[in-house]
Amino acid sequence: MSPNPRTLLLCLLLAIVSWGVAAEGISVKSARVVAGDEGYTLDAAFNVVFNQTIEDVLNRGVALNLRAEFELIREWRLAYDVLTRKYRLSTGALYQNFDQLEDAQRVLSVFRENLALGHDSVHSGSVYRARVRMRLDVSRLPKPFQVNAITGRDWNLGSDWHYFEFRP
Repeated sequence: MSPNPRTLLLCLLLAIVSWGVAAEGISVKSARVVAGDEGYTLDAAFNVVFNQTIEDVLNRGVALNLRAEFELIREWRLAYDVLTRKYRLSTGALYQNFDQLEDAQRVLSVFRENLALGHDSVHSGSVYRARVRMRLDVSRLPKPFQVNAITGRDWNLGSDWHYFEFRP
């Protein structure tokens, strides 16, 4: 018995639509807390794909401030320098330049942070719930873009909270 051509077409269209929805934005691929010699490290991976509106604004030289949150807050600043034609990803005093936006997104997508959480801060055998997310901090955009960000769906760039447990 062969499948109905309309059913196949409907399945193909649904697959294309769902792929397009998942293709842009931020989602959490994985997150965990790992024990090390000095304490604990958050090890998280995100899918980061900008929509056309955000990519166009970035390519005009407007810096994007993204934030990964895990009770501690870590901010990045992603900017495009129109003179050098380079993307700069920075956090604090540290920065890295990229020729291609895709390379900057790949580095931005992997988050590994030593936590201010020593072995003596947690109890062995206990279960701790944790959560992590990443989002565009629209409050740090230039004022004209903040107005657009409030009213425009294209500026809603962020993952949902990803909950997980860790056991020291």
